Amino acid sequence: MDSLIKFQDADIINGEATVIYGLNMQINEGDFVYLVGKVGTGKTSIIRTIIAENPLHKGSGEVCGYKLEGIRKRDIPFLRRNLGVVFQDFQLLMDRTVEDNLAFVLKSTGWKDKIEIGKRIAKVLEDVGMATKAHRMPHQLSGGEQQRIAIARAILNSPKVIIADEPTGNLDPITAREIMDLLVSINRDNGTAILMVTHNTTIFENYPGRAFICANEKCVEIGNEAF
Repeated sequence: MDSLIKFQDADIINGEATVIYGLNMQINEGDFVYLVGKVGTGKTSIIRTIIAENPLHKGSGEVCGYKLEGIRKRDIPFLRRNLGVVFQDFQLLMDRTVEDNLAFVLKSTGWKDKIEIGKRIAKVLEDVGMATKAHRMPHQLSGGEQQRIAIARAILNSPKVIIADEPTGNLDPITAREIMDLLVSINRDNGTAILMVTHNTTIFENYPGRAFICANEKCVEIGNEAF
C-alpha cells in the first residue's frame, strides 16, 4: 500500500516557533485519520506543513511523492493537485454561482475544454447530492449544502488525500452526520485517504478511524480506548 503522507522525526513550526517536536506519521491509501487536540496544539500547523505552506527545516516529510524539506516553489502547485482541502467556513466565492466556483478551480488547475469542465462539475455535484444546485449562489444554500459544495470542490481533481479542517464545526448535529457520511463514502468508494482535524470526540466514536492527538508539543498516534 502506497504511503501518501509520511513524516519522520519532523519538527513542525508556526512562524518562528516550533509547536511539535519529532513528528512521526504515516498515512496510506484508503486511510481515515483524525488529528485531534485542543486549540493551539499544532493541528493546523501540521496541515500547513503538508500543503507546503509552512517550511520543514528539521526531520523529513513526504506528501504524494514530493519531499517537503527544501521543496521548490514551482513544485508546490503540483503537490497540491494531489490534495483536496475542506474548511470549516466553506471558503466559497460568494460573488459567483456554485458552477462558477467549481469551474474557477478547474480552470486554475489547467482544465481548458468547456465540455469536459461541464461534465466534471456535473459528476462531482451528483456525487455530493447537489446535482440541482449548480446555478444557485452560495448565499442561497444552507450551511450543510455549502459544505457539500466545498467537498465537491475538493474532489474535482480526484485527489489522493482530502484534508478536512473541522468540516462539521459550524453545522448542527444532523447536518454534521450527513457530512461525515459523505466523507466516509468518498473514502470507502474511491479509496481516497481522509485526514480530518476535529475536537469532537463524538464523531470519532461514531466513525472510527486512526487518530493522532496533539498535546504538550508532541503528536502521537493513539488507540480508540484513549478517548
